[in-house]
Amino acid sequence: MVETMRRVIVPAVAVLVSLATAAPAAATPPQQATPAPASPQQKVPVAEGYGGAVATVDLDASKAAVAVLKKGGNAMDAAVAAGAVLGVTEPYSAGPGGGGFMVYYDAKKRQVHTIDGRETAPQAMTATSLEGIPFAEAVTSGLSAGVPGTVAQWDLALRTFGTLSLKQALRPAIDVAAKGFVVDQTFYDQTAQNADRFKDFTSTAKLYLPNGAPPPVGSVFRNPELAATYRELGERGPRWMYGGQLGKEVVATVKRPPITPGATRTVRPGLLEMRDLDRYRALRREPTRVDYRGMSVYGMAPPSSGGSTVGEALNILDALPEVGLHEYLEASKLAFADRNAYVGDLPGVPLKALLSDGFAKERACLIGDRAIPAPAAPGQPDGDYGPCATPTGKGTPPADEGPETTHLVVADRWGNMVAYNLTIESTGGNGIVVPGRGMLLNNELTDFTFGPAPGDPNLPAPGKRPRSSMAPTLVFDHGRPALALGSPGGSTIITTVLQIMVNRYEFGMSLPEALAAPRATQRNTAQTQAEQAFLDRYQAELTARGHELVLNPEIGAATALEFVDRDRVQAVAEPTRRGGGSALVVRPRR
Repeated sequence: MVETMRRVIVPAVAVLVSLATAAPAAATPPQQATPAPASPQQKVPVAEGYGGAVATVDLDASKAAVAVLKKGGNAMDAAVAAGAVLGVTEPYSAGPGGGGFMVYYDAKKRQVHTIDGRETAPQAMTATSLEGIPFAEAVTSGLSAGVPGTVAQWDLALRTFGTLSLKQALRPAIDVAAKGFVVDQTFYDQTAQNADRFKDFTSTAKLYLPNGAPPPVGSVFRNPELAATYRELGERGPRWMYGGQLGKEVVATVKRPPITPGATRTVRPGLLEMRDLDRYRALRREPTRVDYRGMSVYGMAPPSSGGSTVGEALNILDALPEVGLHEYLEASKLAFADRNAYVGDLPGVPLKALLSDGFAKERACLIGDRAIPAPAAPGQPDGDYGPCATPTGKGTPPADEGPETTHLVVADRWGNMVAYNLTIESTGGNGIVVPGRGMLLNNELTDFTFGPAPGDPNLPAPGKRPRSSMAPTLVFDHGRPALALGSPGGSTIITTVLQIMVNRYEFGMSLPEALAAPRATQRNTAQTQAEQAFLDRYQAELTARGHELVLNPEIGAATALEFVDRDRVQAVAEPTRRGGGSALVVRPRR
């Protein structure tokens, strides 16, 4: 990495972090609403202590992870347990019908590992399978459903790094699904936003629209079918999904969606076959790595573009003499131009070159006082770098990606840590619940480029994994664990992770401040999207430098943790975004 003297430009307005969150609401079984008992515990976004820590968007998931840690489980055990609970309480963002990415630090061996549980395209899918199909139509269809990877990922993670069996790790989620959880405003709002498509599928309407409407805030929502699915999955193991009865039911649902009689929606059947599930494997991949401000930053390699794009942007920033919000936006713009041109699930991605110091210098020298017109052209990561090479190609903005997904972080008493993104893509996935199983299916194949787009690295192909923006990230300071972070948000995941790191390490914010600060996202588009508080504070300043800013009401919903010293960890979730998150520690004091 380039060693430079820098003058750090700190945003002038201080960020005030409110630690107050609304009390959790009560709960509805799918058939009737019943008041929830008073909760003995409420979500708080910041916790600091010893023996292990967790941050998720959901109190039940965080409690499950901490319970595992208290019983002697490690960070991977806790991450899988929390992820399974999120499949119950955050079912529109995660679940066994989806996929995800994990970055894991093994403290004993001092090694970073990643596990790719990304969904794959069926063998029958080709580069033209999505051409001519309106994006909105593809979102709610069997055609958009890829082979679910979550179950295989959980199994591989536990067998390789955990101490619990899959059956043991699923027990907290079974308990929550059977007993129910309190419906909060976010769950209600997401159900209401999906009601028009949920009602068009008999199985989805039965589960999520009891009595024809979303479960009310303050009711208890139970999912006994998912409890039974998890229970049988624990007994039978992952082959039940990838070659057994559960897999057969997934395929049948994709090929013949359970459409409500009289529904007028066009629902395309999918291409999934049992052979696709039988071939699926979760994969261990080499992590990406860049050195930034003397620290080592690890992320996910393709098919995720998170590690490469966050890493390239950090390299560009490290090559600049000063860093402010303008430079943050420009570095992100250039990194996205290269992501869109070169990154996908295919051989020959120039990952080493994209993350090289030479390439970063060549890209950084394009950043001046005025915003680069967007879409910016990609660079040439060919190993032949000169001073301020002018790109000659044509830039492209990113394709549509769903704004959902969820992220969690866990650290244990031994110093192991996990950053884990899991998803079913759009809010509510493809909108189709597998009848009798209580699980929504993903619409992850909409992350492919629809085309026609000759040469695009993200066109669909048989068995291919769609490019992802998920960016679970681990940071080490001189070899010692320092930070774990990540976020949901489609392609804004990358900018959210990047901005949190800029806030923390360039602008000197504390980690809670870095998460709570107002956000902007520049993804090689003509307009930069920003939250209202960001517009209020910085729009005039950035407009004067050539940026066009428009409102995005909410960007990301991050979780992170930081090692305050060798034993003490601070876990941080959002104070307000997506209803606020839940941070917990095993012991507040030694």
